[in-house]
Amino acid sequence: MGTPHKVSDLSLADKGRLRIEWAESRMPVLMALRERFKKTQPLKGQRVAGCLHVTKETAVLIRTLRAAGAEVSWSGCNPLSTQDDVAAALAAEDTSIFAWHGQSNDDFYWCIERTLDFKPTLTLDDGADLIFTVHAKHKELAKDVIGGTEETTTGVHRLRAMAADGKLLYPVIAINDSETKWDFDNVYGTGQSSLDGILRATSVLFAGKVFVVAGYGHCGRGLASRARGMGARVICTDITPTHALKAILEGYEVMPMDQAAKLGDIFCTATGMKDILVKRHFESMKDGAILSNTGHYDCEINLTDLESVAKGKREVRANNEEYTLKNGRRIYVIAKGRLVNLAAAEGHPSEVMDMSFANQALGLCKLAAEGKSMKPQVYELPKSQDQELALLKLETLGVSIDKLTPEQAAYANDYSAGT
Repeated sequence: MGTPHKVSDLSLADKGRLRIEWAESRMPVLMALRERFKKTQPLKGQRVAGCLHVTKETAVLIRTLRAAGAEVSWSGCNPLSTQDDVAAALAAEDTSIFAWHGQSNDDFYWCIERTLDFKPTLTLDDGADLIFTVHAKHKELAKDVIGGTEETTTGVHRLRAMAADGKLLYPVIAINDSETKWDFDNVYGTGQSSLDGILRATSVLFAGKVFVVAGYGHCGRGLASRARGMGARVICTDITPTHALKAILEGYEVMPMDQAAKLGDIFCTATGMKDILVKRHFESMKDGAILSNTGHYDCEINLTDLESVAKGKREVRANNEEYTLKNGRRIYVIAKGRLVNLAAAEGHPSEVMDMSFANQALGLCKLAAEGKSMKPQVYELPKSQDQELALLKLETLGVSIDKLTPEQAAYANDYSAGT
């Protein structure tokens, strides 16, 4: 193979192919787009640099982008989320990929640098590390980048701040802000896969436990729902009054983390903010408390603080480290505080990533066609696309819905109609 790549073990490729094929069987919307793109070639001549978790679902997206005519170079967007067999399968298919599980911080950014070696015309991000690298270290590349896409809440927030500051050098489409992403992937995907990661790392019983969700946004909402469904008593913490009120009206307890820290058996942070769990929380936690994070970065659980109050640490299970505190209590940290659903499990189910990655593919196609005329701002995809994708997803599920009659459509827009 002449395509530049670096993965853990190419001998895993056959196993990876089977996982990718399984995902393809569960992602009918993206597969339908692939068949369309094979004929229309909307990304012909484009060079796509991607920085997104290397999972079986991402592989389906990469195959789809290549079928659309794009050259692709890829890195993982988290040091612990790469599935090595999937990376091997992609490398064996001559995809330029630089990703392996268990990277150091230097490895992580080295891989991003390698995806920029072929001078991309489009970028695809999950967390915006690739875009930030271009802007901080390779501004000369930005002039040839037509545009980029961003997958997740944290990245979108930072890119909007960058745009507001006048520092963004090319247009970016906020994939996360599409309803068929944030109201499905973030809620149902995060809820199920995060609990999956916690269970794989601990094998604990959820029923009867006190489960603390930090942040009642879309991801937190999914976590709370799934934990309650497994019999846990759920406590939510938040800084936004409307989020807290929603949690109360859903029947959850709401309180500050200083109170919740004393009560929780299992914690999962989902805020995108640093220092959600810090020294004073650790010192007040129960013996045996389990800590996990499902936010994009590993800063929500302050492990430096935890180290400062611990007298010992050991790995007791895969992705599960036991900290023994100076007060004698034990705290268990899952996946070193990184994304629990990807570092300790397989990430979101393929079915829910189907629409998210369909949006990614369509976003890149939009940029390829229109990006040169777009200003360096953060954009959203058309709302009509959400409805089209949702309808296609319903059709693949064998579900049909009602349609307005012509008379109803006319009535909906008839401002002269009274009571």
